[in-house]
Amino acid sequence: MRSLTGPKKKRNFTAFYRAEPRMEHAFNIFLIIMAILALFVFIALHFFEAGYGYLFDRRYGPPVPNRIGWVVMESPVFILMCVLWAASDRMLQAAPLTLFLLFQAHYLQRAFIFPLLIRGNSKMPLGIVLMGTLFNTLNALMQGGWIFYVSPADYYDGWFAKPYIYIGGALFLAGMVINLHSDYIIRHLRKPGDTRHYIPRGGMFRYVSSANYFGELLEWVGFAIASWSWAGAVFAWWTFANLAPRAASLRRRYEREFGEEFTRLKRKRIIPFIY
Repeated sequence: MRSLTGPKKKRNFTAFYRAEPRMEHAFNIFLIIMAILALFVFIALHFFEAGYGYLFDRRYGPPVPNRIGWVVMESPVFILMCVLWAASDRMLQAAPLTLFLLFQAHYLQRAFIFPLLIRGNSKMPLGIVLMGTLFNTLNALMQGGWIFYVSPADYYDGWFAKPYIYIGGALFLAGMVINLHSDYIIRHLRKPGDTRHYIPRGGMFRYVSSANYFGELLEWVGFAIASWSWAGAVFAWWTFANLAPRAASLRRRYEREFGEEFTRLKRKRIIPFIY
């Protein structure tokens, strides 16, 4: 991945993204802080379960409807990325536009389609919604900031002659398919009115207990490769730091609730055959 330093055209969106060396330096510090925060999150989540979904916990705040929670939590990144893209003079350049469309495809589904598909009247804690909203806003500044403003003006020239976009794009799309298929399996575990828990089966659930998380992790590893940026790498690290401990917590919950019925499946937590 190239250094964040180098000649660039001047941007006109906000002083944070101007081409002055001090702003490049500020962006580097921003990425370092985000990476360190992800490490703290990774450690903390081994002691405190993120209390939503199957692991719902009222200690994280009053409950709000899942549909509302997901829209409030995920829509800021979609909206802010649109603003950053529209304000940039790179908005029609092929490589930045392709990365923008990949990124937005995930959040269009997650913020506006996924909530409509949620069954039942499940809830999530308000604290989780607010923390997710904050992270997603910062992540839009990381990804949109790098792609449209901070990266050198010629960084994405000839990008389609390089392997990054093809390898990363293929991984991203494969991860998105796995994520969507796994979410479909989870949504259809129960019949209307049923409140029992079931072991997800089929698809990548043959190999991991949190196949939906594996799909999402694969997406953002792919995006980091496609963008070939430290901003993308920090996001992939955040995804692992957030989802890997949660996958471990879910696996323990399955073991307690289903016992040998689950353990004999010998699934890994989030990465097939590895972890």
